[in-house]
Amino acid sequence: MFDLLLLVVRRDLILAMRRRADVLTTLIFFVMVVSLFPLGVGPEMGMLRKMAPGVLWVAALLASMLSLGRLFSADYLDGTLEQMMLAPQSLSMLVLGKMAAHWMVSGLPLVLMAPVLGVQFDMSAQALGVLILGLLLGTPILSMVGAIGAALTLGLRGGGVLLSLLVLPLCIPVLIFGTGAVEAVSTGLTAAPHLSLLGALLVLALAFTPWVTAQALRISME
Repeated sequence: MFDLLLLVVRRDLILAMRRRADVLTTLIFFVMVVSLFPLGVGPEMGMLRKMAPGVLWVAALLASMLSLGRLFSADYLDGTLEQMMLAPQSLSMLVLGKMAAHWMVSGLPLVLMAPVLGVQFDMSAQALGVLILGLLLGTPILSMVGAIGAALTLGLRGGGVLLSLLVLPLCIPVLIFGTGAVEAVSTGLTAAPHLSLLGALLVLALAFTPWVTAQALRISME
């Protein structure tokens, strides 16, 4: 099972590197959205520090959704997805590998770029550390929950809009706990409860989303 997971991750990473423009689009969108906010609201540091967690998390959520439509579409169009479903291996494990590769391509770059962008909001070192930890816990959840929506809307005309309507409400708890952790540190409180809830959501997502996504793919392919 572990070898199968690594094989799927490696395959999807190689394919993603051949489509670097798609990978860069997500990162550039994230950078542009976050960078435009200080220009729009002015140089007041107190206001920038207060709005920084929400801006960074909302931008990360929107950027991660840009690539969700491509999670299964390429394999669906060339017939690879159908062969995966006919293979004797577990479809849930194959889906988990694609989720992991999607996070490495679209989520991990956002995590690495977030501290650099947080500096322009005058965030403290402690707040930046909590932001990174929160994004490390939260962005995989966005990829896994988004995979369910991508599977349900696979092959549908205008599926991108429907995908957003399905995924955004499910991602609100991640957004709340992620921003709450940074705000708690900024006000002198502990971020442990918020990060613990994010960790619990991550465990639940790992346990259920691969199976749910696999079932959604079977429904979409019928």
